[in-house]
Amino acid sequence: MKSVFVTVGTTSFDDLIACVSSHDCLQIIESLGYSRLILQIGRGTVAPEPFRTESFALDVYRYKDSVKEDLRKADLVISHAGAGTCLECLEKGKPLVVVVNEQLMNNHQLELAKQLHKEGHLFYCTCSTLPGLLQSMDLSTLKCYPPGQPEKFSAFLDKVVGLQK
Repeated sequence: MKSVFVTVGTTSFDDLIACVSSHDCLQIIESLGYSRLILQIGRGTVAPEPFRTESFALDVYRYKDSVKEDLRKADLVISHAGAGTCLECLEKGKPLVVVVNEQLMNNHQLELAKQLHKEGHLFYCTCSTLPGLLQSMDLSTLKCYPPGQPEKFSAFLDKVVGLQK
């Protein structure tokens, strides 16, 4: 039973939750061989109704003490572009699609997503381009992120957001 885990962390990213739970996206996800979608919706106001059919299940929750188990079980993670969430997913070796929130000002998330994509570690998109990306991406092209080097990630992040040259 292949699953997709979507997380927005402690934030609110209603556009992502609405997009990924839309009829079109659900059909795409199911057509890719996934039979379960778990949505961690944070503070958002968009809260899709969970459901189960013979071939597909949608589960929804706001928060848990830890999402480690959901990450461990996921075959694909779709996430907001928070640095901590990106690092946690990449360290676990999970295929990752980062959805950049275009409504954020001074969007360092976009810079981080672009750089990690350039290095081959993840795919990134916006809500409007997520369905197309899901249909066209090849997860086998992703490179493993080198584990256990938080100081390198910290330096990388400082460089991306302009704190270091």
